[in-house]
This record gives sequence, structure tokens and C-alpha cells, in this order.
Amino acid sequence: MNDEMTPRVHAFGDDALGDLDSVGVAAAVAAGDISAREAAEAAIARAERVNPLLNAIQRPDYERALAALAAEPAGALAGVPTFVKDNTDVAGLPSDQGSLAVRARPAPAHAPFTEQLLSTGLTVLGKSTMPEFGFNATTEYATLPPTRNPWHTGYSAGASSGGSAALVASGVVPIAHANDGGGSIRIPAAACGLVGLKPTRDRVAAAAEAASLPIDIISNGVLTRTVRDTAHFLAATQAYRPAPDLRPLGLVEGPSDRRLRIGLILDSVTGIPTDEDTRKAVLATADLLGSLGHDVMEVGLPVDHRFMEDFKHYWALLAFSTQHFGRQVMGPDFDKTLTDPLTRGLARRFVRQAWRTPMAITGLKRSTRAYRAAFDDVDLIVSPTLGYTTPELGYLSPAVEPFSLMFHRLVQYAAFTPLNNASGGPAISLPLGRSSADMPVGIHFSADHGDEQTLLEIAYELEAAQPFARIQD
Repeated sequence: MNDEMTPRVHAFGDDALGDLDSVGVAAAVAAGDISAREAAEAAIARAERVNPLLNAIQRPDYERALAALAAEPAGALAGVPTFVKDNTDVAGLPSDQGSLAVRARPAPAHAPFTEQLLSTGLTVLGKSTMPEFGFNATTEYATLPPTRNPWHTGYSAGASSGGSAALVASGVVPIAHANDGGGSIRIPAAACGLVGLKPTRDRVAAAAEAASLPIDIISNGVLTRTVRDTAHFLAATQAYRPAPDLRPLGLVEGPSDRRLRIGLILDSVTGIPTDEDTRKAVLATADLLGSLGHDVMEVGLPVDHRFMEDFKHYWALLAFSTQHFGRQVMGPDFDKTLTDPLTRGLARRFVRQAWRTPMAITGLKRSTRAYRAAFDDVDLIVSPTLGYTTPELGYLSPAVEPFSLMFHRLVQYAAFTPLNNASGGPAISLPLGRSSADMPVGIHFSADHGDEQTLLEIAYELEAAQPFARIQD
């Protein structure tokens, strides 16, 4: 951890983890340089050192994790410590969904994606924090302390996988579970200076709630500090459970020699211009891509303002369903009087516009065709990850009043990411920019369905050309 007078917080040090990424830790374990137990104990010590400042751990499970290492882990990332986001079941741990309204009981079994994650050999040390039901783009609460950004503890860590992002960025663990229903892998990656890949719909095991959704917008994945960690994790998931209807994806190990046509988008469907720091970062990335021999050209948005209206309505529908049917979904102990102002405000918004539901769902389903058509003439699309740079804590708090102001800020912030969720397309946020406040700025790349390979190849190339900033420097 840094000097107490600085707002930057990290846990990197001279222990078993050092500054290794997850591939490096796994290699050290495999070579016998360290043991899986030593790696876990180092992560636990780091967590105990910085989590009081970051508030990124919802529920530690250290004793069980260490006991489980009596059976030597196996897999591509065997022995690497991690955390699972608190909306995904791990047998024996509750899933509290980031909400005081939930009184979760220990899960009787792993979620399907948890099984896929564990197949890689990762050691789960506990659950990471998230905002209530993942509805917010900051990991803040109406009445509880927020999760803080390790780059500056006065700023948001993003969301809804904000706890995982804070733990990875601060060096507690090199990799952590995240999932994304409107940007919740990519938003905290952008806020915390990480690599965040949202896979194509159905590339990995679906979230448990996917079967009940009119449109499955949720993708599981991880947050990492290096491109190779994301590539190795994704390849390992495919070795365990290949995606049946997508092009096969093995281990992507570096950039391609192929030069790409890359579409450039600077402003979102909200009609509100991207802020200056973010715009500069995207244009600098476009210049870098050009210098590497790629052909970058401005392109139009694949969808118009109606898409965002449809997505906002779907967002509100999910909140309404949670607010009014939570007992059926999350158990009889669910108490809707304890949900936060964002959940309740979204639910009220849905009630006022319930008549729009069939049109909104139809519109979102049509977005897949529009999204895929955008790649008829380009290989990738580059854009901001977020509409403006990472805000200070409080700006997106669910306690902001009136609700209309908070929701306007939230929609403007998270305007670029939802199209990939509704359409099912893959996308990655890379930490290629810095703001005038010296905070990370994420740059977003989208690809056609099933083309994670091209996303990872360009990510490797950019990481080599412009190494990602390190919090410990």
C-alpha cells in the first residue's frame, strides 16, 4: 500500500504473487517456485491490508479456500487466487446480489459458469462487491460505504463488477470474475485501468437468470491486468465447454500480421457529446492504430436513439420484476421495502411506460441484425468505453435526488456498452488512455459475433505498442 497521504492504494509487494499476472502465477506454481497455498496466502494478506480502504470484498471464504488446496488444483490457471462476483452462486456461499433486500442462504451448488471458472484451476477466496442487482454503473449504495477505486479512492470503481475490478487493479488478485448485462465487465475495466472482455452471447456458460429473460443480455467473463490473462482464461473455458454455435476459439497468443479496417465512433446514441478527455484518448488510439498500419475511418452508429430508449425500458423491466417478484426468484426472505432508490425508481419508470414493453423487446431483438451489418465493411469498431471519464464517488450514487437526474447521468455514462449486450456481440475495453485527473480511460473495441480472436489480437498489438499503465509505478 502507498503512503497514507496519497489517495492511490495498492497491495503489490515482495511476496509469492509479486507483480505477476495470472499466467505468471500459474507458471510459478507449475514450476514449483511457489505453491498454490503460498499464492492464496499472499492474496489473503494483500486483501486484509487494502480491503479496509477499498471495500471490495462482500464475503471472504479464506479457510475453505485454503482447505480445498489440500487437493492439488489442476487446469490452465491452477493455483491462481480469485474472487467471484456476488451474483453468481458458489456452493456454500450466499449470493447477496449487492442488496440489503436479499437474505440469501448458502448456495447448494455451483452455478454453471462457476463450474466453468473452476475448471481452469482458479482458487476462489470469496465473493466481490457489486451494486444492488447490478443495476448501477458504480459500486455504491444508498446507506453503506462504497467500493473505492484504487487509482484514487475518491473515485468510482465502476460497476457492476466494481469489487472484482478494485481487487485486480490493486493487486490483491491477478484475475477476478465479472459479468456484463449492460457494460458491467467493460465499465469497471475502464474505470480501474484493466482489460475487460465481454464474450459473444453463448461463448461461455449462461448466467442462471438467462433462461427467464426475454432477451439474454448477460455475459460472464473476467477482469485482468494483461491481455494474455484474458486470452488464456477464455481458451480454458472453451477447452472445458466449447461454444456449440460459434466459431471455435483456441488460445490466442499474440497479434496478427493482418491489417484491419477499423470503424471509428466518437459519440453515443444519446446525442450528448463525449467529454474532451475521453475524445482525446480515443483519437490518440485511432492515431496509434494508423501508425501500426491499420485503416481507421469514421463510421455511423449502427442504431439510433430508439435503441437507447428500448434498452432503458428493458433495464426498468428488470428492476420492476426484481422489486415485485423478488420473493419468487430470490426466496421468501426477500424484503422489497429495503431495495435502494435506483431499483425503486426504475420500477416506477416501468409502470409508467409498461405499454412500451412489446415494442422495446422487438426493437432490442432487431439490434442484432443492425449490429452485425456494421461489420460488413469493417473488421472492428473502436469507440469510447464510457461517455465521460470516471466520476467521483457520489455522482452516480443511488441516493442522488431526484431519480431523473441520477438516471440521466447514468445513461450518459454507460451509453456505449449496452448495444453489445442486446445484440450479443463481443467487445473489449483496454486501458489505453489517461484523463486530466490522471485516472484510467478505457477504449472500446467491438467485433462481429464469434470474433473474439480479432479483439484479442488487436489488444495484444496495442498492449505491446503502448504498455498499459501500472498502479504501482
